[in-house]
Amino acid sequence: MVNISSELLEKIRQQFDSAPYPRIPLEKSPKAQPHLLYIHSLVTSYYLRNQKVIDTKDKVILDAGCGTGYKSLILAGANPGAKIVGVDISAESIKLARQRLEYYEVDNAEFHVLPVEDLPTLDYQFDYINCDEVLYLFPDLTVALQAMKAVLKPDGIIRSNLHSALQRVHFFRAQKVFTMMGLMESNPEDMEMEIVKETMKALKDHVQLKAITWNGDYEGEKGKERILMNYLFQGDKGYTIADMFSALRGSDLEFISMVNWRQWELLDLFQEPDNLPSFLAMSLPDISIEERLQLCELLHPVHRLLDFWCGHPQPAQDILPVAEWTYSDWRVARVHLCPQLKTSKFKEELIACVKEIRPFPISQYLSPTEGIKELEISRASCLIPLLEQPQPMMSVVERWKQLHPVDPITSEPTESEVAFNIVKQLLINLESFGYIMVEL
Repeated sequence: MVNISSELLEKIRQQFDSAPYPRIPLEKSPKAQPHLLYIHSLVTSYYLRNQKVIDTKDKVILDAGCGTGYKSLILAGANPGAKIVGVDISAESIKLARQRLEYYEVDNAEFHVLPVEDLPTLDYQFDYINCDEVLYLFPDLTVALQAMKAVLKPDGIIRSNLHSALQRVHFFRAQKVFTMMGLMESNPEDMEMEIVKETMKALKDHVQLKAITWNGDYEGEKGKERILMNYLFQGDKGYTIADMFSALRGSDLEFISMVNWRQWELLDLFQEPDNLPSFLAMSLPDISIEERLQLCELLHPVHRLLDFWCGHPQPAQDILPVAEWTYSDWRVARVHLCPQLKTSKFKEELIACVKEIRPFPISQYLSPTEGIKELEISRASCLIPLLEQPQPMMSVVERWKQLHPVDPITSEPTESEVAFNIVKQLLINLESFGYIMVEL
């Protein structure tokens, strides 16, 4: 097994000991970042794979490469009742991580100074592993993936990511420049960061490296972290979708989904997805998920991270998208509100909108940049019972009929079939953007 060389490991350790990452103030809470809570919830990835809603109580979650513990705090908030275990090679980072979770009175957490390769020495099997902004530091990706797989429960899930070789190519060029200048022979400190800043500012504005990578955010005290993590990042390396799938195969892990999967829809890159050129229309439906993601990456490399979920290979499941469910399926379906929406703020705003008969701005609570922006009030009213507990689909239909007893066009009593179809389409739309989860 190939390990990170001791020299490189020491450089990485020194960099994070002298500049613990991320530099997020202790008092900054992730409660105001519902999308981060959503993608760090075991419920989200488990539902995507199994179309079932899981309870996070008593689950054991690992934050591999936890840094200063901000993601550990997010994991604690996103997975109520779970135990959080954080590991990192930087003792200074671990010290700050402990302080952060103690500050928020998260008492079901523990931290260890430990490299990812040594995870099997922990006496734990994990339900979920978060390995964020770490995997790309390994010359051999399978080393880290196999170490995580060794401590992953059979139905557990790993979330990890790689720097994109295509999107980040200009920063890799910059790192070569500053390596040639001798700035990365040892742990970069203030002098090296100042040289980077002076060099970039001295270049003419039209010089490609400066035009593409440099901006005012790199100046001042706050810019030091950005310089370190982009221009002087020890061990940084870029990968492609093909590399990612190759590493998963080499580790005998099964791809589940990209974490920001809605932004990897190949057809969304075309002006008229329903009217593709004939060759594409015939060939695209038959290509694999790996090939679809590769095409997205080559056509539109905008993602800094190739962010993915994976796990042990699972028995084949006969899972249909909810949009393809039959009438019989829907009749026995159970509807859950996304856990990240079960907050007092969401509840108060929803009830206020219903009382004041105004649209409910649902996107503010989960996906502010995509999907359904707001709900017309009669549809928003259907969500109120879900605040307390999951509801059978037919109970939601009955609620719709109670709220709309008369057809506004015919003045006749609302037909059950009409109410059923309206609610079904509402739930399909809400489920597609993560606001609800529906299980059989």
